[in-house]
Amino acid sequence: MIIKSLELSDYRNYEQVSIKFDKGINILYGDNAQGKTNILEAIYLFGTTKSHRGNKDKEIIRFGCEESHIRALFNKNEVEYQIDIHLRNEKSKGIAINGVKLKKAAELLGLANIIIFSPEDLSIIKNGPSDRRRFIDAELCQLDKVYLYNLTNYNKIVNQRNNLLKDILIHPELRDTLDVWDSQLINIGSKIIERRKIFIDQLNEIIVDIHKNISGNKEKLDIIYEPNIDIEGYEEKLKRHREKDIRYKLTSVGPHRDDFIININDVDTKKYGSQGQQRTAALSLKLAEIKLVEKITGTTPILLLDDVLSELDSNRQNYLLNSIGDIQTIITCTGLDEFIENRIEINKVFKVTEGTVKREN
Repeated sequence: MIIKSLELSDYRNYEQVSIKFDKGINILYGDNAQGKTNILEAIYLFGTTKSHRGNKDKEIIRFGCEESHIRALFNKNEVEYQIDIHLRNEKSKGIAINGVKLKKAAELLGLANIIIFSPEDLSIIKNGPSDRRRFIDAELCQLDKVYLYNLTNYNKIVNQRNNLLKDILIHPELRDTLDVWDSQLINIGSKIIERRKIFIDQLNEIIVDIHKNISGNKEKLDIIYEPNIDIEGYEEKLKRHREKDIRYKLTSVGPHRDDFIININDVDTKKYGSQGQQRTAALSLKLAEIKLVEKITGTTPILLLDDVLSELDSNRQNYLLNSIGDIQTIITCTGLDEFIENRIEINKVFKVTEGTVKREN
């Protein structure tokens, strides 16, 4: 899988820009706040339909403009795809593949497998459960259409149930209708839990050797899935928490409260790991993600590295760069010294300055 070219119009700080990428390693360098990350964000949109920074579409559109256009040419398994994304202030985004408009943005998922690694990914290790759930969902939604369908429906049901919980305080007679929503939650929520278990098991099969190699065989890393409920006890726990849910007007039970723990030598990395161990765990997680995409899809993903090398020491930098192999990689950085020191083979270099991109080699 490679991206051949990217065109942006009224996107973030770009009025107009066109970039042709190499199938190998591409470097975007320049001072901070020039627009390097904006380019990676635009590419990530083609894999997930969303910004990795969590921004809404209208926040991505260039200031003072009503809409933004993004176009990319991808090559996957010797087939070329032109993907157009149209962001609008007051409407949902429009997407077309080879000129054919999609009915739903979700239809794009799975075409382009894109993995991004940035300093913010340390939050997967350091922060709360929502960041770890977001990591699972972002990857599974690219890999599994059924999971995407189930997750979308589950979130709708949770929202509808929460609205009902609010109404019950005013209309107590609606209480009996909770059974209908609970039945749907259990049905779809159980499928999400089962798929997440499989995903974590698949990651564990890959990540153990990766982390051993990075740590010089000194550490063993395990990912432990912690579902909020066991499928067998789902119905009973929902009923037990019903009064609490009505009181707080929120659904407190289900996979929207899931978490997973990353242990190094059987110790929780979030609570007790050093900063170096936390960074190594995040690096191992991303490299395992790449291997898993290759295993499931039979093709390599596109790798985006957003100023992440500055967060890693030289040993971890070397391991990451040596692991890239034949994966198309687009890297942002403030300077080229770190790459020269590591003797990385660079295929194309672009200088980014105040919303302009100029090729230098």
